[in-house]
Amino acid sequence: MIHTAKHDSDITVIRPGVDRLTAVNAKAFKDEVTALINDGASQLIVDFQDVTFLDSSGLGALVGVLKKIGHRGDLAVAGLTTDVAQMFKICRMDRVFTTYANVDAALQKMAENQ
Repeated sequence: MIHTAKHDSDITVIRPGVDRLTAVNAKAFKDEVTALINDGASQLIVDFQDVTFLDSSGLGALVGVLKKIGHRGDLAVAGLTTDVAQMFKICRMDRVFTTYANVDAALQKMAENQ
């Protein structure tokens, strides 16, 4: 389901691989990202540029991933579409997650902080 790309600075970019992250696929998304963390990935960027809809189950999966990574690394989100950004604001997740306009901005900032 997910698509990943590893960058030179050990930052993993994750693309959910679906246009709607909902109860139908949120558990699979969380399980796949958790497996990456278990395999040693600690600097993660979730790229939402192709995700047009996110429900509470999708947000719950993302929170689960954030809990899993804990203090061992960083998790950022990038490329939020208008509707997805609105969901983040409604649920106040924009205060929980570090967000970037796009993956390039997130990569640059995370690389600076390493």
